Amino acid sequence: MNWKDKNILITGVGGFAGSYLAEELLNQKANVYGLIRRRADGTKAKNLIDHGIENSVKTIEGDLTEITSLTNALEISEPEYIFHLAAQSFVPRSFENSPETQMINCIGTANLLDATRKTDSDAKVVFAGSSEEYGLVISTEDQYKQAKKEYGTIFPEPVNIPEVPIKETNPLRPMSPYAVSKVYGDHLMQNYYHSYGLNTVVSRAFNHEGAGRGLMFVTSVVTNQVMKLKFGEIDKITIGNLNAFRDWSHVKDIVNGYMTLAENGKSGEVYNQGSMRTNSVLSYILLGLKEAGWNIGKIETFNGDKSIENPTEIDDSAIYEVKFDKTVVDTMILDGKLEYTLEDRGIKVHTDKGIIPIEFNPDRFRPAEVPILFADTEKIQGIGATIEHSLNDIIRDQLNYFLKKENRL
Repeated sequence: MNWKDKNILITGVGGFAGSYLAEELLNQKANVYGLIRRRADGTKAKNLIDHGIENSVKTIEGDLTEITSLTNALEISEPEYIFHLAAQSFVPRSFENSPETQMINCIGTANLLDATRKTDSDAKVVFAGSSEEYGLVISTEDQYKQAKKEYGTIFPEPVNIPEVPIKETNPLRPMSPYAVSKVYGDHLMQNYYHSYGLNTVVSRAFNHEGAGRGLMFVTSVVTNQVMKLKFGEIDKITIGNLNAFRDWSHVKDIVNGYMTLAENGKSGEVYNQGSMRTNSVLSYILLGLKEAGWNIGKIETFNGDKSIENPTEIDDSAIYEVKFDKTVVDTMILDGKLEYTLEDRGIKVHTDKGIIPIEFNPDRFRPAEVPILFADTEKIQGIGATIEHSLNDIIRDQLNYFLKKENRL
């Protein structure tokens, strides 16, 4: 698509993905308007400053919970495309303050759709849903039995096991207030298409990372600590659940996916966005250490158990009938041959520069943890989306961001 002179409205323009999207659209000569909340100190959003676009985006002050401000934003921007990215997106915070999350994510989305309808806007709305909507995904029979025992009931019951890679038709079993809020927005987008004829399309993006990712998110928790370790600011890494698997994409690939959906996405439809790979939090740490200059010989628990030689060796064998790059520890965890628990207390990483401790922090374990996310992205690839970045590309960009001391808070 030729984006030149197109009017675009981005909610959440000052956020992580929003700032990347705004920069790309500006590079393609679009007129970019961004909805931002009033900042008490009157400063510009750091993400916009980091991208050098703080004076290029036409910002409009507004709040998702105030429908009149959304109507005003639509009248000012007269958008041909709306990218609805604004949300309270930190899962642990949604457990701590569920009403806040529901107000912003649910009522805010309803307000935006109603403002679009009432202003007779014919803008195409791309909604940033989330892979968290899928929640409890069943990957093995053993995991199903364990989940049944732990939760008592699983709804909907799985039709086929494994349920990975995750298709758009997979059941939704949200496991956090945040995930529930995204299911609400996802379904409301589809409902406004069917009920009112609004031009809406839903992206269910899996985890997307890169330079500038919020410090509370696990990939930044990891890479920030790796760089602090490199500069002698800390002497260990502290982390929560190492066994969780995520489909990590580079934010630039997700942004290009949003733009592909705006151009080619079928109204009323849902599209996964992801990388067609899944890797553990443990691998993110080990590959981060390797990218930062450590050679890793082996890992073992603090108790001296579960010793693994050359843990970062890459294995590209097929898992769930998909071939992708993963470490040998990824393969062992996915095969059920390895699992770390709080009783292990932590892991000693043997490197050419000494032992690096990875200490488990029970406070960073969620009340309900999604064990594995792994996207089937065949549908969005069918309309032109591509995966350009590797896992190492993502880690490298994050490490480079934390080279700056002011970013290592």
